[in-house]
Amino acid sequence: MTIQMAEHTIGELLRRWRQHRRVSQLELALHAEVSARHISFLETGRSLPSREMLLRLADHLGIPLRERNSLLMAAGFAPVYSATSLEDPSMEVIRSAIELVLKGHEPNPAIAIDRYWTLVTANRSIDLLLMGVAPELLEPPVNVLRLSLHPDGLAPRIINLDQWRSHVFRQLRNYIDTSADPALAALYEELRSYPGGDDTGHSEQRPSGSGLAVDDLVIPLRFRSEAGELSFFSTTTVFGTANDVTLAELAIESFYPADAPTADILRHIANA
Repeated sequence: MTIQMAEHTIGELLRRWRQHRRVSQLELALHAEVSARHISFLETGRSLPSREMLLRLADHLGIPLRERNSLLMAAGFAPVYSATSLEDPSMEVIRSAIELVLKGHEPNPAIAIDRYWTLVTANRSIDLLLMGVAPELLEPPVNVLRLSLHPDGLAPRIINLDQWRSHVFRQLRNYIDTSADPALAALYEELRSYPGGDDTGHSEQRPSGSGLAVDDLVIPLRFRSEAGELSFFSTTTVFGTANDVTLAELAIESFYPADAPTADILRHIANA
């Protein structure tokens, strides 16, 4: 379910968010320390929420900062959370921190992305993955999910494409469930329309007693490059105390070698 802010009253929006989170009026009332009757009155429009009550309910419903601003405006209040451009002078220390993390991760690839998986910046090592990609997919703004699954993007060189597609779709569905964002839902439908891979994404059978491999623990990105086959797993870093929409939606995805040959190839390229 997606939630269209402009088409509904504040009471309808609160009810939709509560239902989207699969929380009863009583459960929300207990968490917010108000009566279930008050929640009912807010949802039916018999009562109007104060700004403080709206923020309290949004907090207990886990509503993202961008959508909290939209709720506030729907109720006639000014937005509380800023959405500062990364180019703003006040963001200099944040930009420096991001660049420090990305550069420090070399020779391994790393990228910074926003809520919509739009590429914000990347380190130099990401170039290894982009060879052969159609130029139009690299025209800003670059969407990294579209880039990875598009038949003119990385998809033809992803060895475990079927497995990787499933991972991407699961991750995107989780974000849609969190944000109820129609733009993310549209991206999901677009990606589903792309050709899929065969069943090469499953781990090969290993002899009994051989122990666990990386594939048993995380989903790797197995990739054909001009330097040889590469295998990565990734981690995601977010700003845990963000009070700004831009920062709350920013993430750094760092790729690590999933096997020794990949690590050797990256070191060799870095030293070349």
